[in-house]
Amino acid sequence: MTSTLDTTQARTVRIEGVRTGELASVHSWELVTAVDGPGTRMTLFLAGCPLRCLYCHNPDTMQMRMGRTMSFDDVASRVNRYRPVFTATKGGLTISGGEPLMQPAFVGKLVHWAHERGIHTAIDTSGNLGANASDQLLSELDLVLLDVKSGDEETYQRVTGQRLQPTIDFGERLKKAGVETWIRFVLVPGLTDSEENINNVADIISRWSQVTRVEVLPFHQMGRDKWESLGMRYQLNDVEPPSPEHTEWARNIFRERNLVTY
Repeated sequence: MTSTLDTTQARTVRIEGVRTGELASVHSWELVTAVDGPGTRMTLFLAGCPLRCLYCHNPDTMQMRMGRTMSFDDVASRVNRYRPVFTATKGGLTISGGEPLMQPAFVGKLVHWAHERGIHTAIDTSGNLGANASDQLLSELDLVLLDVKSGDEETYQRVTGQRLQPTIDFGERLKKAGVETWIRFVLVPGLTDSEENINNVADIISRWSQVTRVEVLPFHQMGRDKWESLGMRYQLNDVEPPSPEHTEWARNIFRERNLVTY
């Protein structure tokens, strides 16, 4: 009985800590160069995501309960160690997931802390929970990596299990706030690679003057083993990565709209 009470109390404390931003559910960390923003980045992967993307390569980040609880001070201390690296490489902190905006209080607090210290800040988000981002958070972010999964509602729901409109709404907010935005679009043969869908994505993005870069990312199978180890059904077993020629064809659709595309 005592053990059950202790567990319940610990869970309550954890939930309250995440709500206030004093605690975070953290999946992992990674030090990378020129992947999640400019320079060398400390990328913090938070646990928890409302989307169920069929091609997700980190399905172990979907549930917040699967993360490790860390205090704000512990996370800030770890980021602080890399400030000389950030300065030397013009890098910074990127908060990813999962979906970082599932933990908006913590993200807002950490971005504010980094912003005050001159650390370049970015978040990598689907935009699905963009309504959770405060105006203050947007004013202190240097960059948003916005994942646009599809350009039409039917495909978006098939890919993610959620609606497209919140992502569009968030993109409009970023435009109004003037937050530099990089777009990421995953090219999945037979799922997101139709000419109509890619044109729809490009049409949406071309309305956003804050977009400075588009990345067309070819689908890969590197997350398949994680799905299997978690006992989750993986629906894309038979899908092959797109050819370099097909990927370049997709990139050219964005370039036709004068979007800088990689």
